[in-house]
Formats: sequence, structure tokens, C-alpha cells
Amino acid sequence: MSDLIRISIVIAADCPEDLETVDAVLALAVPFGWEEESLPDGSVRLRVHTDNPAFCEQLLATLRAELPRAEVTRDSVPDTDWTLAWRDFFTPVACGTHFMVIAPWMVDTTDLQGRIPIVIEPKTAFGTGHHPTTALCLGSVSELAASGRLRAGLRFLDLGTGSGILAIGCAKLGLAGVATDIDMLAVENAEENRVINAVAPAIDVRLGSTDAAQGERYDVILANILAQPLKDLAPDILALLAPGGCLVLSGLLAVQADGVEAAYTSLGMPPARRRVEGEWAALIWE
Repeated sequence: MSDLIRISIVIAADCPEDLETVDAVLALAVPFGWEEESLPDGSVRLRVHTDNPAFCEQLLATLRAELPRAEVTRDSVPDTDWTLAWRDFFTPVACGTHFMVIAPWMVDTTDLQGRIPIVIEPKTAFGTGHHPTTALCLGSVSELAASGRLRAGLRFLDLGTGSGILAIGCAKLGLAGVATDIDMLAVENAEENRVINAVAPAIDVRLGSTDAAQGERYDVILANILAQPLKDLAPDILALLAPGGCLVLSGLLAVQADGVEAAYTSLGMPPARRRVEGEWAALIWE
């Protein structure tokens, strides 16, 4: 079994703003999670493990560009069986009143409490629903469904789908639509998970961004990506939104919400409703 690549980031005690930056970068670039440890000198060390060299090089480049004062290093550690490792700490995630995110080995043993299961095969490059931004988006979908704004027969777009959690949630509510991601590995993972959840016919997974979703307008658009891309893509996203449609944006820190919202209100959208969990936020147009 080959070694895993380990990326270590050390944030100095006198650079607290760098800790916010690294959390924002890792939240979207590393949705499968990372280790965080406070060191005796007051600094903080974060560690990311991956078996994907291309992902590693991309992450290293991003970290070094965004965090020039941080100590960013790469080494390797012995690999272990990834699925068995996940079993040690993967826990069910309840999102809103509708959903429960679980792993395949939990299907027959988890008390769903009346919720709809979303079964996600853990991978070393994609999310499992544990990060607050994913939970915020899926909780928003649950709220919109409870209010009747989302219902069977409507069309959705999941922009930056990752493991496909949000698209699967919509499909299990009876919607159908398109899920896009710029990472081919994410596309493959989303395709695998739509099959596991028996909703493959309802989800068209495509490689790309807004460009891959052209040709129709969507009743609901979900975009759980970084703040800057949300700003940059605002005109393209709104061009894909059907009149009277719902829009849910996340992947942003609460302190970034005003700036992202302004990018959309400047294009004619009304003020958004916000859901906040800790330092993370979601913007919702109903």
C-alpha cells in the first residue's frame, strides 16, 4: 500500500487573521476534513492527508499564494485502509428536518429519525456533509421544501457539487437537474454516489462550471463554493436562475456575506435571508 501525502500548515500565534484565511481555503478545497492542533508556543498546526498528487500540488500552490507568512510543508506517511479509517470517526449528520447523511456501512444500523438518508461513500478528496457550509446548504434545502418552495417536478442546478450531496438531497425530494464540478474526480465521485442513492436518472453530472449548465434555467440553484468565485460568477448564476426561482449560496465566512450579497443585489436581486452557523454563513433568496 502506497504512502499518503501529508501537507502541514503552521500559523504563527501573532497572525490570527491567517487562521481565518486557512480555514476558508481548506473548507472548500479540502471538504473531506483536516487535523488542527494548538502548539505550546501559541501557533496552530493544520494537516491535510491525500493520496492524490495533482490535488496536493494544487493545494500547495493555493496555500503558498494565500498564506505567504505561514510555514507550509509536504511529506509522506504510511497509508492505511481509507474505508476502515473512516469508520473510526464518521458519524451521521442530520441536516434540517428532512435529511440524514450517512456512510454505506450505516444503512442498516442508523436510526434515521424519520429523515431521508443521503448515503455518501467517503473518499480522500470529497465532502461527507460534516462541514458547516454543506449542512447550511442542505438545511436550507430542507427549509425550502418544508415551506413548499421546493417540490417534486422542479429543476435544480448544484454548482460545485463535490460528492453530490446537495444534488442527491434535491433528487430525493422529487426534483431533477444538473450537478457540475470543475474537478473530474469530483464528477466521478458524484456519479458513484447518485447510483448508491438510486437517483441516477434525476441527476445529470457534468464537468465544468456555469458553462456546463447552459441551455435552460433552473428553479433552484445551489452553489457551495468560495466567496470570490460566488462574486465573479454572479452574472452567470443569475442568468441561469428561472424567474421566481430560489438561490442558495454558501462556502463563505459570515464576515464575507455582505460582500457576496452585494454582488447579487447590485444585479437586481433583493436582500438575502441568512443562515449562520458559527463563523460560516449561507445566503438564501426565496
